[in-house]
Amino acid sequence: MSDQQSTSNAGELRMNDPKPWLRYYQTGVPATIDYPDWTIPDLLRQTVADHPDNDAAIFYGRRITYREMDKLSSQFANRLIELGLKPGEPVLVVLANLPQFMIAHFGILKAGGIVAALNPLLVEREITELAQDSGARFIIALDRVWDRVAPIVGRGLVETAIVTGVQDYLPGVKRLLYPLKYRKEIVKVEHAPERGILQFRKLMKGAPDTPPQVQISPDDIAAFQYTGGTTGLPKAAVLTHRNIISNAIQVRRWLPDADPGKEVLMAILPFFHAYGGTLALHLGVYLGASIVLVPRFDLADVMTLIQKYQPTMLPGVPTLYNALNRAVENNPERRKALGSIRLCVSGGAPLPVEVQRRFEEITGGRVIEGYGLSEASPVTHGNPLEGRVRPGTIGIPMPDTDAMIVDIATREPLPQGKRGELAVRGPQIMRGYWHREADTAAVLSEDGWLYTGDIAIMDEDGFFEIVDRQKDVIITGGENVYPREIEEVLYQHPKIEEVAVAAVEHAVGGQVAKAYIVLVEGEALTRREVLQFCSDKLAKFKIPRLIEFRESLPKSAAGKVLRRELQEAESHKTAQQQAEDEVLPAPEDTVTRPSETPAE
Repeated sequence: MSDQQSTSNAGELRMNDPKPWLRYYQTGVPATIDYPDWTIPDLLRQTVADHPDNDAAIFYGRRITYREMDKLSSQFANRLIELGLKPGEPVLVVLANLPQFMIAHFGILKAGGIVAALNPLLVEREITELAQDSGARFIIALDRVWDRVAPIVGRGLVETAIVTGVQDYLPGVKRLLYPLKYRKEIVKVEHAPERGILQFRKLMKGAPDTPPQVQISPDDIAAFQYTGGTTGLPKAAVLTHRNIISNAIQVRRWLPDADPGKEVLMAILPFFHAYGGTLALHLGVYLGASIVLVPRFDLADVMTLIQKYQPTMLPGVPTLYNALNRAVENNPERRKALGSIRLCVSGGAPLPVEVQRRFEEITGGRVIEGYGLSEASPVTHGNPLEGRVRPGTIGIPMPDTDAMIVDIATREPLPQGKRGELAVRGPQIMRGYWHREADTAAVLSEDGWLYTGDIAIMDEDGFFEIVDRQKDVIITGGENVYPREIEEVLYQHPKIEEVAVAAVEHAVGGQVAKAYIVLVEGEALTRREVLQFCSDKLAKFKIPRLIEFRESLPKSAAGKVLRRELQEAESHKTAQQQAEDEVLPAPEDTVTRPSETPAE
């Protein structure tokens, strides 16, 4: 069946009410939006006009206003043009959430370039592969990753490297003290223009701050958003200025209570991730919010910043909200500090209902569970702030966004209540994958439907529930088992702090569900107690066959639990080691997580 026929059938299935979710839009949220014909630099310019003296960046006491950010990014753009950057060229950005990221981001786009932001935790091989894939001649990198970047420059894979350090934009005294406190982390990189190595601050010195005269269209490419990649090389989702601007405006209109020019947004989500790029960077700029930059997550540090700057908006992932819930237990001062938080959007992974309930009780604010993916800039769904809200679901489609559930094999639309693959369509959907025509055709139809690979259900009101990733489904004894369902049950246990469930190959053949559990500090639990807790909440075939107690779970830079790493570690275990995690019959092996005093 063709994609056009699938679309036609979808219309027939929903003929009476093609978009039932519109009935549940909050007052003030439009079904469709008249988008301005903007590029991302236009977004910054508009905020400079509206809120020039608001803080675009707050970085450990250093404040940079929107007017200053506009000038700094123009300086950077002019230097890139002098160095030979051409419109339509990608620039690799390997930075954490620093003022330099914002300066480089807007500067690259003002010069007509494409931002290809990478995770600073990538190893040399991965950075090399993405440099080759993108064709970038320029890279902007943190000094701490220079050991992974230098070989790429040395081999001529990129022509110019611009290097910066965390200390470069700290306020005066902290900048002087930083080398003393963190001397083991600082890497001195020589300013050597003849070898294509430039220091960020020296490059900026004396650069003209007038906007460069480069013609940029909303339909030009703005970003190569590299996906995580479950196998092989990550793919670059090609996002235009129009894609990204549309999504920032969609999310802003979804939050009618957000107050332009008055919000303080804490940017813990990394800007290099699609989620952080839209929810922290572009939404923050669109609102004229004061953006508090957090370069890496350290719980004690985050609590100090919350107490000092009193953020009103905190986009994040479930593990962040869970960590904050735990951080304020038996600590009235910390709990009071969280009271400033009003608006949160949770994404990146399913939000356990219990985690959401606790966080909202502590803060008095709202946590909206949403959904998105890199290929969609990334947000497509969200729960309403007011009115009908359904915890445990990803909510309903954003304005101008359509969605349907299709058969995994045939991609024929399925009726309400049936489980299948989620497909989405809207102005935020990518153009395709960079130089990956076959991969693009596999997920993107000619009429704009993006097939997400996520398994979901739509109810009669148009609310969508993600059951799981297609690749994460556990097939055990001929039955489909969905990790999220098991995780939701285990999160209800008062002694369990974090949990992840994944499919592993078992010695007897086939897949089984394994639960990886992190206990609350000082608590003890046996495998048999976990089994008994699950027994009256899950069908027998859904109960985890294996249980492993861990000190922590592996997470991405965005805070998303990495099931793949757990499964890879499992594949290297011996049969004896795997047997030690067997839960049927359950051994009497009480595990206690020792109490720890977090470093303040």
